[in-house]
Amino acid sequence: MAVLIDPPRWPAHGTRFSHLVSDHSLAELFAFADANDVPLRAFDHDHYDVAERRWDDLVAAGALPVEGTELVRRLVASGLRVRTPLRTPKPEQVVGVLEGRWHDLLPKSPALGGELLRRWREPHRHYHDVRHLAQMLGALDLLAVESVPRPVALAAWFHDAVHDGRAGADEEQSALLAAAELPGAGVGRAEADEVARLVRLTATHAPAGDDADGLLLVDADLSVLGLPPGRYHMYSRGVRLEYPGLPDDVFAAGRTAALEALSSRAPLFGLPVAERTWSRQAHQNLAVERTRWSRFADRHR
Repeated sequence: MAVLIDPPRWPAHGTRFSHLVSDHSLAELFAFADANDVPLRAFDHDHYDVAERRWDDLVAAGALPVEGTELVRRLVASGLRVRTPLRTPKPEQVVGVLEGRWHDLLPKSPALGGELLRRWREPHRHYHDVRHLAQMLGALDLLAVESVPRPVALAAWFHDAVHDGRAGADEEQSALLAAAELPGAGVGRAEADEVARLVRLTATHAPAGDDADGLLLVDADLSVLGLPPGRYHMYSRGVRLEYPGLPDDVFAAGRTAALEALSSRAPLFGLPVAERTWSRQAHQNLAVERTRWSRFADRHR
């Protein structure tokens, strides 16, 4: 078990970069990176990109210098390597797909779809962006017994349409946006109100046990928790980057509480198929992230 670093040979931003990896676990990699002030934004699925100026001090801290070929070989052998097809896509890679999905949903309202995509592409978003929307729609497709009910699909499009980092208020404003905009797009008032109701459920993720559409939407929203570890920790990185003004200790306290609340849910997912598909990996992911943020909180007690 070791944290490895290769020579700084990859040019970018006026310097050269090395890769920092663990040949054992992401938990080991995170612990080393956090102890040595490697910024979270430098994490990329299975490694950190570290600038040349950090190489000497990271080696002094215990990172084992190896050639790039050896680093890759040991990363692959560890099972932690995340190959390109399984990595989080770039936002521009999913926009065309989402445009097509919107056309299938409300073909006579392209302007509303365009406005929603504009919102989902706001520059302050790092997790709650078009990639989250695309991943959530894919989860709905996986969970739905037949086709995804239109109110559920529309609720997915609207559930983070307003995202200013205000828990509860964002979901309420997103619900109000759905109720205001959908009737003008040819959606009946009753259906628009149902979409708004579903959007509000994403604030608490606690639909009633007999609320089939609510369970479907909420489980799809939470499906990110059960992604493979490299993808999951890109999600958690994105969440942290959406709160740039919060010191680590303040963010850590709030995030730890949220992770503990998710971990204590029994079951974590409302639909049996979702629980079977994602629960085991989700609990492992949550445990790793919870341990990480607990360390930040402990430093400031």
